Order: sequence, then structure tokens, then C-alpha cells
Amino acid sequence: FQKHGLAPLFDTIVSKIPPPEVDADAPPQLLVTTLQYSSYVGKIALGRLRSGTLYPGQAVAHIDSTGQARPARIGEVFTFRNLKRESQAVVHAGSIVALSGIDNVGIGDTIACPDRPRALPRIEIEAPTVRMTFAINTSPFAGREGRLLTSRQIHDRLRLELEQNVALRVEATGGAGEWVVSGRGELHLAILIETMRREGYEFDVSKPEVIYHQDPNTGDLLEPFEEVQIEVADDQSGTIFEMIGSRRGRLLNMHSENGTTYLHYIAPTRFLIGFQSQFVRATGGLGQFHTLFDSYGPVVDGEPPRRQYGSLVASETGMSVNYAMTHLQQRGTYFITPGTEVYKGQVVGEHIRPDDLDINVNKTKGLSAVHTKYYGEELRLRTPRDMSLDDFIEFMAEDELLEVTPTSLRLR
Repeated sequence: FQKHGLAPLFDTIVSKIPPPEVDADAPPQLLVTTLQYSSYVGKIALGRLRSGTLYPGQAVAHIDSTGQARPARIGEVFTFRNLKRESQAVVHAGSIVALSGIDNVGIGDTIACPDRPRALPRIEIEAPTVRMTFAINTSPFAGREGRLLTSRQIHDRLRLELEQNVALRVEATGGAGEWVVSGRGELHLAILIETMRREGYEFDVSKPEVIYHQDPNTGDLLEPFEEVQIEVADDQSGTIFEMIGSRRGRLLNMHSENGTTYLHYIAPTRFLIGFQSQFVRATGGLGQFHTLFDSYGPVVDGEPPRRQYGSLVASETGMSVNYAMTHLQQRGTYFITPGTEVYKGQVVGEHIRPDDLDINVNKTKGLSAVHTKYYGEELRLRTPRDMSLDDFIEFMAEDELLEVTPTSLRLR
């Protein structure tokens, strides 16, 4: 690799992968496959130009999901260099093109010649399978860390996301400052949450849940199933068999090659929520785990594996101290470090028993001249568990909320 770089890879792509089939002399025709949004030019449609040429100001026909062709005019035309869009005077068939100026365009629509509009086969967007509740932050620490936290700001951000994230759905609930956000899986929603917190937003989210459908013919309740592709080392395959088996996974195929076991499953989406972080820990971060929506099917009997232990809940508001945390650490595993400000009701760790336990992590050592038998002994606090967004989504219970801010994640 150091000697040849990526040249062999590029040579293989050119020699083995056939070029796109294009017709440079035919009327322009483009299938919209992706959407982006710009605050300057509005909605931007992306796709590969199948035939003809396109240029700024050109009159075209926009064929929507109903098959109706409407007149439209292109604003700007872009191609891509590295990760940036570059404005072009004209683009030719075979290019990956971005177009502005067509505000109501959607994925699967066709941009065609106005004289002979002909639609290309549409791309269908899969329906969401998982939903979460997004709400304004109502914790005691609300407003401390985020600059975008009002109901209007969060609503505008979600509405903006709909302009380019076409697999997302946002519905208002009966409560003020709450929205049900539905997406194509737990990862889809987690990416949105992480993106918003990095932009400075502060809000609450609930535990994800699957979206059920009803069979229009029989009236039976249906739940979503995922196609699961797993790659793990041969010596870790036994652990994965057990983990995915407990989540109602049905093995379709497996084979081993060069020390790696490849597994192909069908599993209910409901049983896969929270599985990603468990899989990463079980494989030491070396395994590969991919899912793709398969279909809706009859509801599987049983309930997904739930966490075995309860929460350690702060009983007082204040600064956590090493003295209290050290003497209470036999109660479970902490999510916080000494010197962290906590509020009453915040989950600060995982209990060693199934029920929740209130603890006071703010208690300091009382002043006394009496020396106990522990005098001079050094009690060490075990390293707290570093919880990521995925870890919290997996850990949180149905009666808990996750507070998301640009700098903190707090469960309560």
C-alpha cells in the first residue's frame, strides 16, 4: 500500500466496473435520488444525468410522484469535486449533477425535456419503522448549555430536516413542545440527535419504539423485521449466536472464510433496539453489524431482553463528591465522575439489583476528632462507565428521559 497507494484500486474500478449507459444526443433526463437543502438556494436535487445536457436557466419538465409533468426552470447546476459543490455552465450525460430552482422536487421524481417528458422508474422510499418523542428540555438544568432550546427553534430544525431527510417523519403530539419523530431505525434517529446537539440544540428524547402496522386484509398486527449481516472472528461467533438467538434472530446462512464468520439473519426490529452497543462490546469493536429493512410480518411472541439492573438515582441536587461516591460504589457502577453537578432524579449509575435506588452522591465527610479503624486507609473510586449516546439509548427504560445538550447527556 505504501509503495503503490490507491492506484491499483482505481485501476481495478476502471477495468472491472462498466461505465454508465448514457445517450449524449437524447433529450435531458435525470432521476432524483438524493435531496439537500441550502439556506441560499433552497432545495437541491441530486442525481445522475442519463441523457442530454443541462445548464442554468434551462426550461425543463418536473414529473412528480403522481406522474404529472409540470413546467420548471433550473436555477444553478453543480457537479462535485472532493466534498464540495462546484457551479457549472453546462453538464453532460453521465455526470452526477445537483440542481437548484425546483422547490417541490422529491426523491424519485424525473427532470426531463419539456417537449417530450418521459418519467424514469421511481425510487420508493421505505416507511419508518422506529419512532421517538422529541421534546423541549424540562430538566432542572435546562438552558445552561444549549443556545437553541425553545419550542419554535426545535420545531424549525425538525422541519428543515424534512427537506433533505426524506425517510424521516415528524408529527406533533397533543402536548406542547413535543413531536413524534419516526425514522428508518435506531441509528437513523441517533444520527439526527447527535447532529442537532453538535449544532447547539438542547432537548429531551424518549426510549425508541417500533411502529406496528395492521394487515389490511386480515386485520392482524404486524411488526417490522430486519435483514441482519454480521461479520465476526471465528472465536467470537458462539457469543453472537447466543446474543442474536435471544433476540429471535432466524439464521438464513453462514460461512467462514480466512478466520472470519459471516452470518445472515432475519430478526424483529423490536428485538434489535439497543443491540448495536452490546455487539460492539462483545466483539471488542472489531465486528461488523449491518441491518436493512426486510418486511412486515406477524408479531413475534415474547418481549425483547431488558436490562437486568435498575438505576442509581441522585436523591439531592448539588456537586458529586469523591467521599460519597467512594462509600456508595458497592451499590453499582457510576456514569459520572466526582465534581459533576447533578440534580434530584438524575440517573447517576446502574444498580446491582433490578430495582432503582436513591443515593446521595453529594454527602461530604463530617468534621470529627475521632479516628476510626479506617483512618489512613486510602479508598479508591472505581473508574466510572463512559456512556455514549448509543449506550444511553440502550440503557434507558420506558419511564426515563434522556436530556441531550451540546456538552452533556443526562438520564432522568
